[in-house]
Amino acid sequence: MSKKILMVVTNHTKITDDHTTGLWLEEFAVPYNVFKDKGYEIKVTSIEGGQVPLDPNSIEERAEWKEAEAELEKTHKLTKKDATGFDAIFLPGGHGTMFDFPDSKTLQYVLQQFAEEGKVIGSVCHGPSGLVNVTYLDGTPLVKDKKVSAFTDSEEKEMQLDEHMPFMLESKLREKGANFEHGDNWEDYSVRDGNLVTGQNPQSSRSAADQVVDALES
Repeated sequence: MSKKILMVVTNHTKITDDHTTGLWLEEFAVPYNVFKDKGYEIKVTSIEGGQVPLDPNSIEERAEWKEAEAELEKTHKLTKKDATGFDAIFLPGGHGTMFDFPDSKTLQYVLQQFAEEGKVIGSVCHGPSGLVNVTYLDGTPLVKDKKVSAFTDSEEKEMQLDEHMPFMLESKLREKGANFEHGDNWEDYSVRDGNLVTGQNPQSSRSAADQVVDALES
C-alpha cells in the first residue's frame, strides 16, 4: 500500500495593496516531487479551494516543476473529512500562509486529529504558521516542548516585511513553547522531532520533505 500525503496550501494573495503574495512555489514543487518519486499518493488542497496564487518572486520556469504547478490550477477545498485517510500532512509556505493558515478552524481541526493519532506532520518556511493555534485535545499547544524550525524573525526583517506581518513566526512559535532551532539566514535547515518535521526557509524544502519520508518509512 502506498502512503497517502495531504498537502495544504494558501489562497491569500496580498500583503499590502502594492505587494502581492501567495504560495512560494519551490516549497510546494520540491516536496511534491519528493513524495511523487517515492510513489506516494498526493491530494492537493487549499484553504478555500480553486486556483492557488503564487508569490511572483517564487515563479521559476523549471520543467521538473510543471506537474506540480498543474496541480495548483484547481485544488480541492480543505474539509474536516481530510482529517482521515492520510499518513502525513505537509504545509508549504509563502507569506500568504501567515494570513489564512492561523485562522482556519478546518486546518486546526485536521492538524489536531493528525497530532492525536501520531501521524506525520511536516511544514516549511511560513508553513508552520498553520501550527501556531493548534492544540491537542487537552489544550496543550502542538509545538510545546518540541524542536521546531520556521522562517526566522531575522530573515523576515531582512526582507523588510516584518512590519506587514500579523505576527512574527519565530517569536510566536517560541511563545507557544516550541524549542525553536535554526541555521544561518537562507541556509538549509530542517529538524524532526518524532513525527513533527519543520524546515526554516525555501532552501530547506527538500530536506524537510526528505525528513517526512524518513518519518513515514521508519
